[in-house]
Amino acid sequence: MIAKETVDKILQAVRIEDVVGEFVHLKKRGTSLIGNCPFHNEKTPSFNVSVNKGIYKCFGCGKGGDSVRFIMEHEKYSYPEALKFLANKYNIEIEEIEASPEQQAADNRRESLYIISSYASKFFAETMWETTEGQTIGLGYFKERGFRDDIIRKFELGFSPDSWDALIEKSKREGFNEEFLETTGLAIRNDKGKLYDRFRGRVMFPIHNISGRIIGFGGRTLVTDKKVPKYVNSPESEIYHKSNVLYGLFHAKKAIRDLDNCYLVEGYADVLSVHQAGIENVVASSGTSLTTEQIRLISRFTKNVTILYDGDAAGIKASLRGLDMILEEGLDVKVVLFPDGHDPDSYVHQVGSSQFKSYIEKNQKDFILYKTNILLKDAANDPIKKAAVIHDVVESIAKIPDDIKASVFIRECSFLLQIEERVLIAELNKLRLGKLKRDGNPSQGFPPSNQYSPGAYSPVQYPSDQFPSDQSPPDELPPPDEILYATEKAVETEERQEKEIIRLLLNYGHELVKWDDITDTYIAPYVISNLADVTFDSPVCAKIIQEYNNYMERGELPTDQDFIHHSDQEISDLTISLVSSPYALSENWKNSRKIYVKHESENMRSTILGGIFHLKKKKVDKILKNIREEIQKETDEDNQIILMQRYVRVKEIEKGISTFLGSVVVK
Repeated sequence: MIAKETVDKILQAVRIEDVVGEFVHLKKRGTSLIGNCPFHNEKTPSFNVSVNKGIYKCFGCGKGGDSVRFIMEHEKYSYPEALKFLANKYNIEIEEIEASPEQQAADNRRESLYIISSYASKFFAETMWETTEGQTIGLGYFKERGFRDDIIRKFELGFSPDSWDALIEKSKREGFNEEFLETTGLAIRNDKGKLYDRFRGRVMFPIHNISGRIIGFGGRTLVTDKKVPKYVNSPESEIYHKSNVLYGLFHAKKAIRDLDNCYLVEGYADVLSVHQAGIENVVASSGTSLTTEQIRLISRFTKNVTILYDGDAAGIKASLRGLDMILEEGLDVKVVLFPDGHDPDSYVHQVGSSQFKSYIEKNQKDFILYKTNILLKDAANDPIKKAAVIHDVVESIAKIPDDIKASVFIRECSFLLQIEERVLIAELNKLRLGKLKRDGNPSQGFPPSNQYSPGAYSPVQYPSDQFPSDQSPPDELPPPDEILYATEKAVETEERQEKEIIRLLLNYGHELVKWDDITDTYIAPYVISNLADVTFDSPVCAKIIQEYNNYMERGELPTDQDFIHHSDQEISDLTISLVSSPYALSENWKNSRKIYVKHESENMRSTILGGIFHLKKKKVDKILKNIREEIQKETDEDNQIILMQRYVRVKEIEKGISTFLGSVVVK
């Protein structure tokens, strides 16, 4: 178990933009950073990172948290594992205290799989560099393929000796458990129960996850026996899921982000050769056909993909079918076809780095146009085949979510296919309509109602009698983003109003205010004392109010960070939801339209009292409703009179609250 002092040191050191930026391509928007959410499929960014608050929040799927939570969610780490990952990133020494045996066992199992994978990688590398067999066969193979020492070491290549149990015996002597060798697929048990090395006699390509840890291996045989599979890959395990991994991404992600483009090749050797040529933004989907998960991995860093094919015609046509998935994910795709008989590996070795880069620049083509040309050549003058080509091409265009891009490709393909544009458009609309019917035509562009955070800009937050005479609300309303909160208020539930109080406490509770008729006071104690007679029905809101009371009893005031990093997950989740917002007030509203929209912090008294009295009104409305129901059910006349008197007293209270809020009370 990690000591609290160490945890505090890690939390103080981490920068949310650095942590998330390793896995998500972020762009600045206003005071926040935005990108495509890594936790669900989206084409329009709704994933926000607040640098000031040190949190992330997706307004599409609702996930949010701090740097530790992000690593836990993204890498599927436990809490201690995520802390260790961040500690390693920021060179912080971990101080641990003893944990329970059960907890220690649970934390250690997954870590053990990483450790045994890392150990195996070192074993394969040492075997290649330090043994005669390894140098002659393994290193000799890589040298023959033209790989430099620095590339061999960077990608941690190695060689597995041609022995049934070399890795097993060595690891057992080092104290490793056979179970973990078998779980990771480094060893296999035969029908007789005997364990043997999976990768014997092969050159080894370690596979890294996006954060750089080794999770699996690809092993290539050096024998020519056709009965022996050319490549053997690690099986699925708790840490390795091949459909979620791209070979070389760990080494390529920075270059992909910097160059805003990803080169996609087919094999390990292609990645190594292209990387060695100085083109580092290259990855491969080795061991599997391209998957949606792999495409989404790329989309975290760039929206541009360039496919580097070899010249095999059959392979090209087979790949065309899979590339539609890239279009469907909203990425821009270009294709480079190398001369017959060449793949990226062989071509870069033949022409050299400079000519290879030049060839890519001159020969890359948009995927749709490339596909159209390829299929047209195959169809020749056969009208039936040409009709199939037209349908196939329009199917690809229909997968492009951007209407403008789709219309451009329709026009280009109309020329290439020599068919009227309106015919292609009609076919496109038919395909899209069919898709909408299959998908149930879900509404788009609107986050779930429970994802709206109360806005900071709204006339509703300022009761009508609280506007200074020289700051009246503008006649022309602000744009929809700014008045969203006002619209929501009309249908606000009691729980939402409770959350509004919590939002005000989190954002302003630790601030000192000076109001004319009130002695200088902090906002949190003022709010809590004014709501002493109010019971919070939302359990998580009630817990946060109790936390405030606990802090104040100790003579302290918490900040939003105390709740963001709270050990209670419900408290942390609600805090992140309330202090995050997908909206920002555009400067153009003031600069271009000359309309000033007040921020809630400019009249803190009105904002705080408005929140308090709106909640009290909700509570009073609930009491009045309950009394009315009791009157209707009560048969005794005397009891009815007592209830009526009580109703009148509560109604007077409601009238006073409504007068302050500037509301109209129906008598």
